Amino acid sequence: MSGPRIVVAGATGFVGSAVMGALLGGGPGGPGAAPARVRVLGRRPGAYAGRRSVQWRHADLASPATLDGTCEGADVLLSLACSLSSDEAQCAAVNVTGTAALMAEAVRAGVRHVVHLSTAAVYGPGPHHGVAVGGLRPAPVSPASRTRLAGERYALEAGATVLRPGLVTGTGDRWVVPALDELLARVPALWDGGRALLSMIDVSDLARLIASFAAGAPAPGGRILHASHPLPVRTGELLAALARQGVLPHVSGELPWSECLLRLRERPGRTSERQFALLARDHWYVSDEAWRIAGCLPGPGPVSRLPHAAAFYRALLRG
Repeated sequence: MSGPRIVVAGATGFVGSAVMGALLGGGPGGPGAAPARVRVLGRRPGAYAGRRSVQWRHADLASPATLDGTCEGADVLLSLACSLSSDEAQCAAVNVTGTAALMAEAVRAGVRHVVHLSTAAVYGPGPHHGVAVGGLRPAPVSPASRTRLAGERYALEAGATVLRPGLVTGTGDRWVVPALDELLARVPALWDGGRALLSMIDVSDLARLIASFAAGAPAPGGRILHASHPLPVRTGELLAALARQGVLPHVSGELPWSECLLRLRERPGRTSERQFALLARDHWYVSDEAWRIAGCLPGPGPVSRLPHAAAFYRALLRG
């Protein structure tokens, strides 16, 4: 018996690579489940192109004409590609125009289930505490988050399940932990006492969730779901866990938020005040429903997964 025919856009990215591993490494179906047949869309084949169950098709969301026919015969589309550029036009070309074209192709081909990866960053600056889907009006501030929100509209019109994860950590993360490292160098303290609650997920768990949606019966489409681990993580707990792994330095002194901002401004760096707030103030979005619908256990949480990524982070930061 053949498994589902799955098209994956963005298979070579941080999340997409982990999803490919979940789809081809046994997947969520368990022992005896029929393997998925995967068509990878991208500018290059990626690491899985030599696998018998994987077909590579050259496609580029920034060039919509290359998407023609890419979803033919597919059961599921996993739309995981995006641009995180600071250039608005580049983001719009991929995240809006490209997403619109990909969704139109999925509808034309009769794909029965579409999963589209977005981000909780579309909500903009916090603090946000225990927010359910629909409980907060999006107010994105960066080119990437503005255009990803705009792209969601096309996915929803195509009947997609739109997933909004919060902070994604794990092997391959080149933003969250590097930003924490830089911010600790600029403001070496527990920011606002380390009390902030953050919606987070390890990339391996996010990949399992997405693969579970792909393998299961289509969920009611045209809906948005938060896709972080159900239990938020305190900033202080995250910093302490990374310090235990030798990834970040240990800090103990506390500073109020107003003092943190003053010190950040005294020492300019790559990470902005807005990004600092994403890591140091409440950004917690209720995420239980996605796991229930997918029939997938969330696992022990992103802090428990950090030891598996510690060597990656140490090498990245020292490099």
